[in-house]
Amino acid sequence: MPTLNPFHNPLSKPEVTARPLLTALFPHLQQPSIISAPMLPLSNGRLAAAVSRAGGLGFIAGGYDFTPNSAALGTLSEELSSARDALDLTEETLTPLPVGVGFILTHESVTRFEETALPVLVEHSPQAVWLFAPDLERGGREAQRQIVEVCKHAGFSVFVQVGTVAAARQAVLDGADVIVAQGIDAGGHQYAQGVGVISLVPEVKTMLLEGFKDREVGLVAAGGIADGRGVAAALALGADGAVMGTRFILSQESGANDYYRKTISQTADAATSTVKTTFHDAIRGTSAIWPAAYDGRGVVTDAYRDHVGGMSLEDNIKKSKGDKTRGVTWAGSGVGLVRQDLPAGDIVREVRAAAIKRIKELHTMVAHFKK
Repeated sequence: MPTLNPFHNPLSKPEVTARPLLTALFPHLQQPSIISAPMLPLSNGRLAAAVSRAGGLGFIAGGYDFTPNSAALGTLSEELSSARDALDLTEETLTPLPVGVGFILTHESVTRFEETALPVLVEHSPQAVWLFAPDLERGGREAQRQIVEVCKHAGFSVFVQVGTVAAARQAVLDGADVIVAQGIDAGGHQYAQGVGVISLVPEVKTMLLEGFKDREVGLVAAGGIADGRGVAAALALGADGAVMGTRFILSQESGANDYYRKTISQTADAATSTVKTTFHDAIRGTSAIWPAAYDGRGVVTDAYRDHVGGMSLEDNIKKSKGDKTRGVTWAGSGVGLVRQDLPAGDIVREVRAAAIKRIKELHTMVAHFKK
């Protein structure tokens, strides 16, 4: 008997009025909502498809280069086709592709998004677009507003990743459907000045409830979430779902190489084994891509220790050339909980089950308090 495709029903129009916003936007999404972050270059079409097939929402990393005929947009087109193939959705169906695409807005070519990136999205029809890191010093906020507008006009749900309450408010004013509240617990790039997810999410939630009573805006938590307990905690903080990045690096579908996987699996006690700094981009030669408003969390290496000890960047780069142990491995503060290299679908199902189990335990605990 052929396997039923849960996404192939182009004529269905689910009733959304009684549903939480995330499941209204993405009918395949199971609760609690688990989302895989668009990590460049790790989040590919196979990973996104596997997450979505398991009832989560997978995102493909679309990059930051919006120049005509850019290699990044060509790769994105290939990965979107790969996701559609993995989900057994042909190009001829009317079914939207139940994955999203994440874009970084720091590059000077961001003004060409509508010209170059939007046609790729329209051609492949993913359900969501995730935006992050406008260059606030060079008109990036207006560029973000315009991109939100054109994406929504084209029918895409728009996620905007932020690290402050002020940025979240601006994203809602720009028209965002979902706010990704990223705490400094996160791996990879983030706001240089920020707070942990446990403080950020409740304050953003309060802002949404008090400042936008006439709008329904989704809120998902990101940063340091790596298991079911973290997902349950995100819901308790007021989020509608949780984003995991580092956990999906150690999935069989991710684009991580063997050394990256080994480093993630062997790193523990993130309080001392990871660090949030601009040095990671300096040693990689990618500082020009990231304005001063952003830095990133990665695993502590000998290169970083030499930097702290006073070694010049030039000497550090020379010493690090060809030595993968001195390279950057992005990782969040939940990395110590990431051990097994599993299929992404299994990760989604196991984390979701663990979150439900923890929520039930808390319910029992509360019931006991009332006695």
